[in-house]
Amino acid sequence: MISALTHYFGMQNLELVEDIVQESLIKALQQWPYRGIPENPGGWLWQTAKNHALDVLRREARFQKRLQGEIRLIEMEQVMAGSEASEYPFEDDQLSMMFMGCHPALSRDVQIAFVLNTVSGFSAAEIARAFLVPEATMAQRLVRAKNKLRTLGPRFEIPEEAELAERLDAVLDVLYLLFNEGYDAHIGETLVREEICLEAIYLCKLAAKHVEGRLPHVQALLALMLLQGSRLKARTDLEGDLVLLRDQDRSAWDAGMIQEGLYYLGLSAEGSELSSYHLEAGIAAKHAVAENYEQTDWAGILNDYEALLEIAPSLVVHLNHTVALAMVHGSQAGLHKLMKLKDEPSLRTYHLLPATFGELYERSGKLEQAEQSYREALTLTENEAEQRFLQKKLHAIQFAITQRS
Repeated sequence: MISALTHYFGMQNLELVEDIVQESLIKALQQWPYRGIPENPGGWLWQTAKNHALDVLRREARFQKRLQGEIRLIEMEQVMAGSEASEYPFEDDQLSMMFMGCHPALSRDVQIAFVLNTVSGFSAAEIARAFLVPEATMAQRLVRAKNKLRTLGPRFEIPEEAELAERLDAVLDVLYLLFNEGYDAHIGETLVREEICLEAIYLCKLAAKHVEGRLPHVQALLALMLLQGSRLKARTDLEGDLVLLRDQDRSAWDAGMIQEGLYYLGLSAEGSELSSYHLEAGIAAKHAVAENYEQTDWAGILNDYEALLEIAPSLVVHLNHTVALAMVHGSQAGLHKLMKLKDEPSLRTYHLLPATFGELYERSGKLEQAEQSYREALTLTENEAEQRFLQKKLHAIQFAITQRS
């Protein structure tokens, strides 16, 4: 709704649009319990928000002259459309606004954060965790971004075809983080937000079909999403609790998505380009085709992570490399590397660092250290499914310690 309304009324009215969408949702919460849910809830919300926006802009004389033509066009569309369903936003408005928000006036990280906040509705806290920075820092960045974009005026609009290629990589980063948040939610009751993953896949497919997006690294990202997405339904049990990869029912993996992912991975191999998306998709493919956890090509995955560290090093990649290292060379090798990461400032609040310590200590038989690590991880995650999983690990470790003594 925000993307479509901004498409109609211009980016200079972004804050007005955000307020109006919020008010429309509140109106629905107030009216629907008494009047009933409309046959087309999305259409109702869209129509309510658009009419409200038109009313506000008509009342504000300083907008009337500039938006007179646009308002007339929308009013004509309303008369000609004749139904709620036809009033719903165009399918690609959200992707268009992502390209708009990835404006070169902002740094890459700020572009991504701004779009995740404005277009995808993520809070400053959620985005901060994705970037491993404090929430206050991210909130300040978002405010500064909006202030800077406001000064651009008419120059802040959907880019021309020639500009799309310049913004493509930033948009792909947004889609990548969007998918990751759906795959492993940082906050909330559920671990998986499937609708967000499917939205990211859908938008990536749109990008891959565009003339500017028919590129190997776009196809590699789409392959990665599809291969990872094939495991969504197996990532949690019937109670919504986390199921680790080694314990997942592989018959529950979506074979269709795996085949589609392998298809796009094959397309991405054309040419000489090797991006981080190629390597990550290659890792996901090795998991997807393995008969079981133990028979996975861990040596190949370790090589892929080492290549990934060469072209796109990050602390999270280092952490994933550690897991592969432990699978190939044993838990002690993994623990040795983890010791080098534990003092990194940005990982001090990242729950997967102590959780990985706990897993490797447990495998090594160092149960007291494992217990301490799992306790630390439990204090750092805000996701309730992960909290339940860590509680179960703690209880199992405590029982094992009792039995041993």
